Amino acid sequence: MPLRRACAWLPLLVALAACQPDTPATTETNATHQVRDDLGRTLTLPTQPRRVMALAASMTEMLYAVADTASIVARTQVCDYPAAALRKPVVNSYPLDFERLVALKPDIVFTTEGITSLADAQRLQELGIPVYYQRYEKVDDIFRGLTDLGRLLHRDQPARRVVDSLQQQLATLVSPVTGKARPRVLAITWSDPIYVYGQNTLFTDKIRLAGGQNAVVEQFKQPYPALTREYILKLNPEVILGGSFGKMDSTFFKLYPELKRTRAYQTRRIYDPTDDLMSRPSPRVVESVRELRQLLSEK
Repeated sequence: MPLRRACAWLPLLVALAACQPDTPATTETNATHQVRDDLGRTLTLPTQPRRVMALAASMTEMLYAVADTASIVARTQVCDYPAAALRKPVVNSYPLDFERLVALKPDIVFTTEGITSLADAQRLQELGIPVYYQRYEKVDDIFRGLTDLGRLLHRDQPARRVVDSLQQQLATLVSPVTGKARPRVLAITWSDPIYVYGQNTLFTDKIRLAGGQNAVVEQFKQPYPALTREYILKLNPEVILGGSFGKMDSTFFKLYPELKRTRAYQTRRIYDPTDDLMSRPSPRVVESVRELRQLLSEK
């Protein structure tokens, strides 16, 4: 075809191409896949999630470590780390503000076991918003959780960098405990009644890595069991976590004077760890192990 005739056809070809539906891009945007979360629930998630949020403070920290932060559309009223999270809109998580959450149109909501009820998750599912749960029993589960987030959000490389860094820090921090017994540590979460970190909690693995052991060796049905004073006296913990010695002496031990017979009280090995580090299974888990190790080294 002569060049002049070919050029005459170009505007028409361009116009026809512009009218064609963008099928591949639309398919990719609307594509979904099925996954199973840590509770074994089958979910249908978008393969390219653009808007995400978390209903647990720890999961918000996880998202900020891995996700494109522009994709995080909100935080809860208790999410306060990192500082950048404070600039996000707030969705009340307890009771859950469904109207506010739905208005933000997240593609996926992330949470952890024990924070968001299955009933609330089911209601969000019915409203078209899948809820993905994570569960952590060991420190390694947090690393796995970060890796899973990277896979689900197409942020594999950032997730791998974070996990590699945390694992290297932990390997440097943790050294084998040889030649001495691990101190028995009782970690208190509430004082009246007395609730503690049970054997089947992340704390058990963290205190092991820090060089101690959970004083609660029996595995209760509840991860945070309520203990009687008689049971605590039987455990006779060598270290108690829950507040400074002065604060607990004027409150906790004033309420339960018989617990002054514990070895922890007798040796004044009563400490106040950072609450967020203790309670949140987040990328700051290595910082938590480091703090626990420092507290156990105090005499």
